[in-house]
Amino acid sequence: MRLRLPEERPTEPPSGYKIAHPMLSQDGTRAGFTGVSLGGALPYGVLADASCVYGLRHRAPSRRCDCGFHCVHDRTAAEALLCTAEHRAAVLLEVTVLGRYLRFERGFRYARQRVRTATVGPCACGAVAAGLADAGWGRPGRRALAPSCAGCLRGRTSVSLAGFARLAGERLRVVAGKGASVASAADLAVADELGVPELAAEVVLLQTRLDWFQA
Repeated sequence: MRLRLPEERPTEPPSGYKIAHPMLSQDGTRAGFTGVSLGGALPYGVLADASCVYGLRHRAPSRRCDCGFHCVHDRTAAEALLCTAEHRAAVLLEVTVLGRYLRFERGFRYARQRVRTATVGPCACGAVAAGLADAGWGRPGRRALAPSCAGCLRGRTSVSLAGFARLAGERLRVVAGKGASVASAADLAVADELGVPELAAEVVLLQTRLDWFQA
C-alpha cells in the first residue's frame, strides 16, 4: 500500500520565510539568489521552479528525496539563522509558496516560489546598508553580494538596493534592515558618571598596596 498524505486546497498560496545570498550575473544585467545549504549550487530568480539538486528525473518535491525549495513558517526562526558566522551576509526573504508542497512542523518543502521581499541586513561595519557589494566569492557566471554601507562600497562591484530589485524583476521589494545602534551623547555622559566611582575605588586599592609595599 502507498502512503497517502492528506491533501490541502488553500484559498490563497501559503507564505513563509528563508535566507539566501543575493547574486549578480557576471555582466551585471541579472540578479537573483542562491541557497545557504544543499541548494546553494543552483541559483534561482525571483520567480522560479525547483529541480532536484541530485539531477534525478522526478518532480520536486519528492517524498523520497530532499529536493525542492524550503522555507519556515516563522520569521523569527529564519532570522535566527542569520546569527551564524557563515550566514551573516545573507538576506531574509519573504516568499509565496506555489505549486505542490509538503508541509512540515516548521515549514514547507515545495515546487515553485515567488520572492516578494528581501530584507538586507547591516554592513559588516554595523552601518545601515546602502547597497550590495561583491562578497569575494560566487558561482560560475555569478558574483555573490553582501550588504554594504556607502563608505564600504568604494572600489568594489556593487549595486544599489533599488537597482538590485530592478534587475531581479517580478515586483521584488528590497528593503534595508536596521544597523547597529549608536549611543547618544547623554548615554555616554551617564556611562562616564557611572565609571568614576569604580575608577576611584581602583586608585584607592592601588595606593593601599603601594603603602603596604613601602612599609
